Amino acid sequence: MNTREKNRSFVLRAVQDVVLEDREIPALKDPWDVRVHIAQTGICGSDVHYWQRGRIGDFILKSPIVLGHESSGTVVEVGSAVKTLKIGDRVAIEPGVPCRHCDYCRSGSYNLCPDTVFAATPPHDGTLSKYYTTQADYCYPLPEHMNLEEGALVEPVAVAVQITKVGNVRPNQTVVVFGCGPIGLLCQAVSKAYSAKKVIGVDISRSRADFARTFGADDIFVPPVRPIDADETAWSEEVARIIKERFCLGEGPDVVLEATGAQACIQTGIHLTKKGGTYVQAGMGRESKELTENQNVMFPITTACIRDLHIRGSIRYTVGCYPTAVDLISSGKIDVKRLITNRFKFEKAEEAFELVRQGKESVIKVVIEGVCS
Repeated sequence: MNTREKNRSFVLRAVQDVVLEDREIPALKDPWDVRVHIAQTGICGSDVHYWQRGRIGDFILKSPIVLGHESSGTVVEVGSAVKTLKIGDRVAIEPGVPCRHCDYCRSGSYNLCPDTVFAATPPHDGTLSKYYTTQADYCYPLPEHMNLEEGALVEPVAVAVQITKVGNVRPNQTVVVFGCGPIGLLCQAVSKAYSAKKVIGVDISRSRADFARTFGADDIFVPPVRPIDADETAWSEEVARIIKERFCLGEGPDVVLEATGAQACIQTGIHLTKKGGTYVQAGMGRESKELTENQNVMFPITTACIRDLHIRGSIRYTVGCYPTAVDLISSGKIDVKRLITNRFKFEKAEEAFELVRQGKESVIKVVIEGVCS
C-alpha cells in the first residue's frame, strides 16, 4: 500500500453539510478484517435522511461520518486469519457487522443486535470512500458473470428477501405490496421468484406502477383520490374493498407487504389482509421533519384484532438473506440493472444525493461509481 495514498471519502459533517475529504486509509484492526476498494454504491433513503435531518429515531449525528452502505468492490488486503477471500475477489458488502455473542445473534436474528456496527449509521462511517474495512464473513463473493453494479444492489434485494421471509411468502399465495419504489419493486420480484400465484403492486404514481407491471408484479393498482368530504378511515376500507373486488381476491390476499409507511396505505393494508393473514410493516414513511422522531400513525387495531392478523415489522436482514439475494440476481430471476435510472461519478456524489432527495417519479435507483485507482 502506498503510504502517501489517501482515502477519498464523501463525508457528512453536519446536517445538510457534506464534503469530499481525504482521510487516512483504514487499517486492518482484526485478523478477520479485509480492506475493499469500493467500486459502486447505491443511494438509500436513510442516507438522504441523515444528510437532511441528522437522525433516524435514536441514531443521531453527533460527529462527522462517511455516508453510504449499499456497496460492492474488490478485496485489496486480507487479515492473517481470512481463508474465504483473497486479494482480487469481487464482493458485495453486507453493511452491518453484529457482535455475534448476544442472544439475538446466537438465535440468527442478528438484525436486532444492539451492538451492530452498521455503515453510515451514527457514529459509524459508511462505504462512500475509496477504501472500506470490514469483516471477511460479511463480504460475499460475486459470480464472474455478475458486475459490480449488480453487486451494490445485493443490499436492497437482501432487504426485500428479509421482508418476504418475515411475511413467510410461499408458492401459490396472493401478495399485495404497497409501494413501487425500489424496496416495493424488489418485494414484488422476490415474491414472484418464490412462486407466489398473484402479486399486485400498489402506488399513487402511475409511472412507477406501470414499471412495476413490467418488473415483478402481475398487476397494479393506482388508488383513486380520496374525496374531500370522505372520512379517512372509511375511505381506506373502501379502497380495500375495491382492490379485493378488482383483482378477485375474495376475503383478501394471504400476505400484505407495506413498503411506504404512509398512513393511508397502512390503514388500507390492514383492512385488505384476509382473516388470519400476514401483514408486514417495512416502510417508515417519507423523509420529513416529523421523522426526526418516531413516526406515529392512526392504526386500525380493532380490525387487526377481529381479523386475527399476524403483524410483523421488518428491519435489515437475517441469516441467509445476503446469499439468497446474490443467488436471485446471479440466476437472472431479478434483473436489478433495470432499477438503475441514474449514474454519477464519485466527484458528483452530492448531485446524486440531491437527485434522490427530490423524489422524482422517474428516478428509481441512483448509483455512484467508486474512486478510481
